[in-house]
Amino acid sequence: MEREYEMFEQLPDGSPVWRGHASGLASVRMKLQELARTTPNECFAMYLPTKEVVARLNVKGVRAGSEKRLIFQISYDSKRAAERTQILRMCGYDVLSVIGNESAKMILSMSQRCDLFIVGHNAPEDSRKEMAAWLKANYPGVRILALNSPGIKELAGADYNVKLNGPETWLPLVTRAFGTS
Repeated sequence: MEREYEMFEQLPDGSPVWRGHASGLASVRMKLQELARTTPNECFAMYLPTKEVVARLNVKGVRAGSEKRLIFQISYDSKRAAERTQILRMCGYDVLSVIGNESAKMILSMSQRCDLFIVGHNAPEDSRKEMAAWLKANYPGVRILALNSPGIKELAGADYNVKLNGPETWLPLVTRAFGTS
């Protein structure tokens, strides 16, 4: 079953305005691109039950600390994705979150501005390796943090590897990836 998403335009004063609905990520991609062509303002798609933003267009770059760093999370477990999203937002980061490799590729093919990728743990090693290789090929300057299950030493292609545990384990690597303390 396809997830249902809502489309928004963020006005210059920061207020979001609802601009439509989409069923499934293919529809999100098409409708969000259509919306972004009609306005210079930021446009985004959100899965309302978890408040997860899955895509953003017309995003301005980070300017001297005026905008939050953007983390793109590829998860394979929706519950953990929502938990990590909430923690990262409480720490001051913007987060785009999708479930699975195909969803990530579909959204990232819209040229998303990303400052860090997080690759979740709950997928076969080959799928995670393939995702890391795809990210490096398509976003070569963006670092990858891999969350690994116990027994997995590291994900080839990732810049940072950590055993999946609580945020006390992986959050310091997010900070390190941005060169802040």
